[in-house]
Amino acid sequence: MRLSQSLSKTIREAPAEAETVSHQLMLRAGLIYQVAAGLYAYLPLAYRSLRKIEEIIREEMNLAGGQEVHMPALQPLDIWEKTGRDKALGETLFKVKDRRERDLVLAPTHEEVVTSLVKSNVNSYRDLPLIVYQLQTKFRDEPRPRAGLLRVREFLMKDAYSFDADESGLSISYDKMLQAYKNIFERTGLPTLVVEADSGAIGGKDSQEFVLHAEAGEDTVLNCENCGYAANLERARFGLDTLPVEEEKPLSEIATPGATTIVEVANAVGVEESRTLKSVFYISEGKLVFVVIRGDLEVNEIKLGNTLKMPDIRIASDQEVRDAGIVPGYASPVGRDGLFVVADESINSGVNFVVGANKDGYHLLNANSPRDFKADVVADIALAKEGYKCPNCDSKLDAKKGIEVGHIFKLGSFYADSLGATYLDEHGKEHSMIMGCYGIGVGRLLAAAVEQNHDDKGIVFPNPIAPYQIHLISLNSDNESVSELSDSLYDTLQANGFEVLYDDREESAGIKFNDADLLGMPVRLVVSQRNLKEGAVEAKLRSEDSGRLVPIKDIVSAVGVMLKKD
Repeated sequence: MRLSQSLSKTIREAPAEAETVSHQLMLRAGLIYQVAAGLYAYLPLAYRSLRKIEEIIREEMNLAGGQEVHMPALQPLDIWEKTGRDKALGETLFKVKDRRERDLVLAPTHEEVVTSLVKSNVNSYRDLPLIVYQLQTKFRDEPRPRAGLLRVREFLMKDAYSFDADESGLSISYDKMLQAYKNIFERTGLPTLVVEADSGAIGGKDSQEFVLHAEAGEDTVLNCENCGYAANLERARFGLDTLPVEEEKPLSEIATPGATTIVEVANAVGVEESRTLKSVFYISEGKLVFVVIRGDLEVNEIKLGNTLKMPDIRIASDQEVRDAGIVPGYASPVGRDGLFVVADESINSGVNFVVGANKDGYHLLNANSPRDFKADVVADIALAKEGYKCPNCDSKLDAKKGIEVGHIFKLGSFYADSLGATYLDEHGKEHSMIMGCYGIGVGRLLAAAVEQNHDDKGIVFPNPIAPYQIHLISLNSDNESVSELSDSLYDTLQANGFEVLYDDREESAGIKFNDADLLGMPVRLVVSQRNLKEGAVEAKLRSEDSGRLVPIKDIVSAVGVMLKKD
């Protein structure tokens, strides 16, 4: 490709609204064009990278036994109503009406359609297992599109779905996809961390994310360098320090005027925060949820919502708490029969806790479960943090920022049950199919690659997904000898199978060098009058600070070696 004929144009400064590095660099390099908030066109260079990512994905999916299909992005609303996901996704789901006033959606994912598709084609256990996948456009009405391709309203995704006869079959399919994903990210040159994750609106009992480390990432990952445990913040567990063993003491009341926070209560009573229990109140579907957790911990609202199957849960206002007859700052479950109480497992980490006395200005000493109060639900609903103990060993958890680029789920039979996707076993008995789903955000992966691979000059593309392998620069191209060698080298490199971006523009050396650094192709070759006198071409990896002269006759083999090295 000759840059003089390229649609893409570089710019010196990124628009002010571009906050993340990948957004800034992709706009400056002319990789993308913003049509509207969260809507982007891919220009030729970016599209070449996307196609390379897609090809790697296809090869690995096919090797894992996947069959490629293509499903419509426009779908009838009623199949979403059958699974209840129209409500689960809420305003994120794009809804439209056709000319006959029929309700349709622009799909954010394809579980409903693929389940219906497989239902109509699978009858017997002999048709299973089955894995189908597609590369298709998805739509999500994000409330705050941001960070370029990292959070958009229209995006390209590879989504795959497995169908098995039972849970053991699902485990086999899931492990195949897990390995396929590891292969994909290794081949794209993008190291990822596999972490335990929350399933969100997709559903399912188990899921793992593939997270690419980047400071601009929206995900926080907690991991243990010692044993390898890793999970995102929404799902992470941790080892809880137990309190000293002692006998349960009698419940007693103590005055704590003005002490309404855990810090104030602990100071007033003279105990550590871990020796207190705090009460937190939430509202879901108009109902009050009374949550109890150890005073030194915080509630993980994702865990809480998942435990109660209440995704719309929110913190209650002080007025809503008062309307329920509860005194904010002095509440506890002691003596409050009739309220729905959810407790974190930390209430069992010790005894003789300080809790609210349910009246203004007083707390109780030596509250114990289940002697003094009982919870309707006891579960892990605590928020893990950096520095907490690993749940699998005694090491401390580290926190890292990252970008989710892939997600795999064990769905079970939810979608099959909702949509009637069944098969007959060898005895003629009907069963629901067991499903898994597996997604990679292709455009997001490209942005994440830029976010992880750049320097102060521009993008540093990993070789496997670079738009071109070589950036050939012709300096003093008005010089006939330089121009002839540059053209000849361009043809020779392409004839030998290399992908070449040829800067044949009538621009200064400074502009050409700056653009080469900005665009970030793996190898830069420079043809100049000075180098010609040496019978050589300057060759440099984008990741290196300086280049070297290579004899013209050796340039093809030298480039091959450099690309293998990169």
